[in-house]
Amino acid sequence: MKTQTFVLICDLRDDEEAIQAYVECHKAVAPEIIQSIRVSGILQMSIYRWRHRLSMILVGDENFTFEKKAALDNANEKVQDWEAFLGQYQTNLPGTPDNWRWQLMDKIFEFKA
Repeated sequence: MKTQTFVLICDLRDDEEAIQAYVECHKAVAPEIIQSIRVSGILQMSIYRWRHRLSMILVGDENFTFEKKAALDNANEKVQDWEAFLGQYQTNLPGTPDNWRWQLMDKIFEFKA
């Protein structure tokens, strides 16, 4: 199976309480949210944190697109509620539009043995 890998970044509010709340809510993600990730074509998703900066590694199947994911998310009330809830902890990255959370990064180097 052919896959696609993406890396995204997001900033949390630079507030220890908000950071810990965000971390805690990811320890028990609702099954409906996991299912929404799965049906969009995402095969693997990991989020890493350094201070208030988050990095997400997303591996999608060959048919995955962010447009497809956005359409599915917009039609799912549970996902909308989850995103609104998380939004209280997140902030805009410098230079991004208002209410812009996760930013796709450009790959500039790759090594394969």
